[in-house]
Amino acid sequence: MHTAEQESRNHNHYYIGAEHLLVALLEERDPSVMQRLEGDGIDIGDVHAAVRRALGTGDDRSWEGVLVTPRVKEIVRVAHELSEGGEIAPLHLLEALRREGGSRAAHILRLAAPSTDTAERS
Repeated sequence: MHTAEQESRNHNHYYIGAEHLLVALLEERDPSVMQRLEGDGIDIGDVHAAVRRALGTGDDRSWEGVLVTPRVKEIVRVAHELSEGGEIAPLHLLEALRREGGSRAAHILRLAAPSTDTAERS
C-alpha cells in the first residue's frame, strides 16, 4: 500500500484507487505477480503503460493524507479472504483486483489477456 500511496502522490491525487494499486504491484515486481501475469500471456510493459495513461494527473493542490477509495477497501477485503486470514501477499491483491472487476485497472488486465473470444475482451 505504501507504493500505491506514493503513486497517488506522484500523480497529484488525494486518493488510492485500483489503478494506483495495480501500478504499485507492477512496480514492486513481486515474482509471484510477474509469474501469474506472464503465465496469463499478459505483456507487463503494455499493462504498465496503459494503467499509467489511465491515471492521468490531478490538480496541483495541498492536502494532508491520502484517502483509500471504497473499491480499494473492497479489494483489500477480498485479498484478506484469499489469504485465509493470514498475511496479504501481492498475489492476493492482484487476484482480488481481478475478482472485483469493476475498475479501470481490472479492465486493462482483461484487455491485455489473450483471448480467442473477442466478446470476453470488450
